[in-house]
Amino acid sequence: MYTLISATPSPYARKVRITLAEKGVPFHLKTEVPWDSTTKTPEYNPLEKLPVLIPDNGAKPVYESHFILDWIEAKHPDPPMLPKDVDDRLFAKQVEVVADGICDALVLCFFEKQREHPSEPWRSRQMRKVEGGLQALATWVDQSNNGKFLIGDSLTLADVAAGSVLGYMAVRWPEHPWRTNFPQLKNYWESLDQRESFATTRPSPQKISDPIV
Repeated sequence: MYTLISATPSPYARKVRITLAEKGVPFHLKTEVPWDSTTKTPEYNPLEKLPVLIPDNGAKPVYESHFILDWIEAKHPDPPMLPKDVDDRLFAKQVEVVADGICDALVLCFFEKQREHPSEPWRSRQMRKVEGGLQALATWVDQSNNGKFLIGDSLTLADVAAGSVLGYMAVRWPEHPWRTNFPQLKNYWESLDQRESFATTRPSPQKISDPIV
């Protein structure tokens, strides 16, 4: 059985958890706080980031969420989480880039506001990326067939990525008005959140023991 090292609020790790669940691949979940000095993450990932997927056959650990998803898709192709059409596959990866970009900016903002003297210009710059990314996701939802999935009539990695970042915002940034500003995006997210794979992997806050400097 695989072992997935995860942080409870991580949208990156949640993408992997959802994908494994959708494919029916069993795994053991191990929780870490990668920011703390006690973390074992560097033993598995030289970049000291989560998630990390540890295969059960002695193979090397797999890290970086986008690569883990590609690895899972290659190792467990059924049911497919990427479209067969080349352009649709590329679009799915583009959505993942935007969703991860929103995540990256939000994580930077989260840590910045923990500092004793946070930089407002820095925060504003990151939030511009968030707003641009949300607008892109909302536009793609509008352009989809039925507003339920971004590509075709079934769940793909595009939806996993988009749904994960929106779920992260609901936990870490509940005051953000994206649900009011983009009602179609809100409806899309709420539909995804009813799936078992999403409902059982909802993020939760995690205490960071070490100071953020």
